[in-house]
Amino acid sequence: MKRKSFLLMLALIPFGTVGAYAATDSYLPHIKTGEELLMVSLVGIMSVISAVVIVLTISLNTQLKNLVKPKGAVNDAYEQAMANRTFWQKLGSLKPLAFEKEQMLEHNFDGIVELDNPTPPWFMYLFYITIVFAVVYMGGYHLVGNGKVMTNEYTEEVAIAEKAREEYMKKFANSVNEDNVKVLTEAKALEDGKKIYTQNCVACHGANGEGVVGPNLTDEYWLHGGTAKSVFHTITEGVPEKGMIAWKKSLNPIQVQQVLSYIFSIQGTKPANAKAPQGDKIAAK
Repeated sequence: MKRKSFLLMLALIPFGTVGAYAATDSYLPHIKTGEELLMVSLVGIMSVISAVVIVLTISLNTQLKNLVKPKGAVNDAYEQAMANRTFWQKLGSLKPLAFEKEQMLEHNFDGIVELDNPTPPWFMYLFYITIVFAVVYMGGYHLVGNGKVMTNEYTEEVAIAEKAREEYMKKFANSVNEDNVKVLTEAKALEDGKKIYTQNCVACHGANGEGVVGPNLTDEYWLHGGTAKSVFHTITEGVPEKGMIAWKKSLNPIQVQQVLSYIFSIQGTKPANAKAPQGDKIAAK
């Protein structure tokens, strides 16, 4: 009976822990939907069911043992033989061979008789552990957590990779200059270039490069050269007499390369309200 009580308490530990957490101010404000409330209730119900299953299983196992226990004068001898079993016999819940006849069932298949042996304790303990683990897992990942285990791992790995990429970019930023700059075509580089353009260039050149105070960047006409080298120089050094600042103090060479690559990617897009051509017609390179 003591063992039953202990296992019952063990099964209720996950429910008690989750319930105590849910009752605190740290969790209650997060229960905002019926789905979350249903999850809390489901974990509680599973915990109670788990406790009942464990108790009933132990009770049934005990009754099975009592059914195969010899009666009468041989009972003392049986108890003595059970007490003298080896460790492995006890672990496997094996009965003494001298009392094998008392365990035989009525079923007889071509001389093969079935013994009424209960499930080994080690197997039952594994079964109990799986029940407790299921409740703890559900509470930990789907109630306390958000249940998106693989998504969370992916997001974390992406964040680590992005941080490593940024450190790499900072380390090798100065490897790009006017002599070796080239137009990038990778989606990631163009995306980064667009972000830089949006943050720094929209005021003068328009959201789509159509030109506002500054010239139109989507046509074939250039005021200061239309090659990657020329555009790199223009962005880096600026054009002070026309109000364009030198971006070399704000952007590193790799960022300049990214934004000029984005500029070349919008060539020929013909945005609405595009400014009239300025400068000389030069095919972008």
